[in-house]
Amino acid sequence: MTDEKKEKFGFLKSIKEFVYGVAAHDSARFALKTRASMEHLFILITMGDMLGVPILPPYYSLRLLPYVVPQISTWKRRMLKEKDLTDALA
Repeated sequence: MTDEKKEKFGFLKSIKEFVYGVAAHDSARFALKTRASMEHLFILITMGDMLGVPILPPYYSLRLLPYVVPQISTWKRRMLKEKDLTDALA
């Protein structure tokens, strides 16, 4: 590639990244936060008896256990973490 094509490609890439940042970055970040919240809520409903919140009968929790095992440690850490006012601001 010649220098002119490289500069044009770099400029177009910069424009594309700028437009993404302006238009879609907040939406993508909000979608990821919402997904994480929904996953943690699902784990709370299904595996809540680990924290003393029996919601579902243990039979259904045990059926879902193989799918939830990789996320249990981070879920427990998040649920048992002390909450602070600054957590709501982030």
